[in-house]
Amino acid sequence: MENLPVDYFLALHAFTKVTHRDIYPEIDPASPSNSQAGKVIVITGASKGLGRLAFATSFAKANPKGIVLAARSAIALVEVVQEIHAINSEIEVLAIPTDILKQEDITALWRMVKERFGHADVLVNNAGAFSSQGPLGQVEPGAWWTDFEINARGSFLMTRGFLALLNHSQKGTIINLTTGAATEIVPSLSSYSLSKLIALQMQGFIAAENPNVTAVALHPGMVMTDMSIKAGLERFALDTPSMVGGVAVWLCAGKAPWLSGRYLCANWCVEELKGREREVVEGGKLRMGLVGDFGAQQFK
Repeated sequence: MENLPVDYFLALHAFTKVTHRDIYPEIDPASPSNSQAGKVIVITGASKGLGRLAFATSFAKANPKGIVLAARSAIALVEVVQEIHAINSEIEVLAIPTDILKQEDITALWRMVKERFGHADVLVNNAGAFSSQGPLGQVEPGAWWTDFEINARGSFLMTRGFLALLNHSQKGTIINLTTGAATEIVPSLSSYSLSKLIALQMQGFIAAENPNVTAVALHPGMVMTDMSIKAGLERFALDTPSMVGGVAVWLCAGKAPWLSGRYLCANWCVEELKGREREVVEGGKLRMGLVGDFGAQQFK
């Protein structure tokens, strides 16, 4: 891949003519139009990576009532709380050491959220794993399955708790972090790709079953994280965390409920995307599907 231009993947996955790699006015979390005032935001994997650098920071700038931080490292969570309060000291921050592999931890998290805030409005399923790499016939089974435990089961359990707490008349937003690799066959990345495909498809079920919830699968583009380094994609990882966080805040401001159940890449221009709403909805675009000609009518 050393011969590919640094914007190769950006161009490959472009759905809008204009693409971005950094924050821009429409997704600025400090903009009044993107305000999260009165809302409670829950972020998993909040101690590092995108959870800390993109989502915690960006939502802090959007002035929510509260932010709930979930991750395994209690020490790192204390640092994130301090970073949020440096942006806005008025935000109530609840840091909960949580292992999303453990049902009891997730149950305890939602109990504490209910006791502290009574509700939650946004869930960002950011916690993820990239534990296995190599040909399907050679990878270690335990490591291969770990990606499903965290990326799929963990997101499912967190989503289940969020929906149980959310009143059916109350609007909510769920953002599942996915990847462009979830939609393709990438040799040596089977567990990561397949587990992130589950995260993507889960949003379709949530949207169909919960009309009060906007559920979007968000591909964050290519930001420099531990995962991008592990995949050998450092030279392509030029997207900023603030861009990813800004898009998440924009989604949670109710700007595009028609994207519910669909896939969105953080690089795509949101204003251009809004102009294509009818095309996307009526054309059934930005969803996974089987390619082919089906139905008896084609044989008549």
